[in-house]
Amino acid sequence: MSLYTFEDNDTVKITGHLDRDTLSRNWWVMLSSSERSQLEKAGRCHFDLQQVERADSAGLAWIINAIRDARAHNIDVSLHAVPKKVLKLAKISDVDTLLPVE
Repeated sequence: MSLYTFEDNDTVKITGHLDRDTLSRNWWVMLSSSERSQLEKAGRCHFDLQQVERADSAGLAWIINAIRDARAHNIDVSLHAVPKKVLKLAKISDVDTLLPVE
């Protein structure tokens, strides 16, 4: 199963587990060149995390890195349906202000 799918030009649906057992590469590296071009053209990316089944601190780091990488390519990011556990970890880690939650 893939970790993400494109729903339209700028919506990326994240599914499955965002944890240390499943994440080995940053999001931007995982994208194909056409997906990167698509997002750069749109200038924005909407992460839908509604289908995330499990997440841990590695998942939080992955999300923060995805935001960083997108912004480095002039792509505005928004997060939708962020799992409560991720929000709690972000607050405990004092990085909750880095998450552009809708």
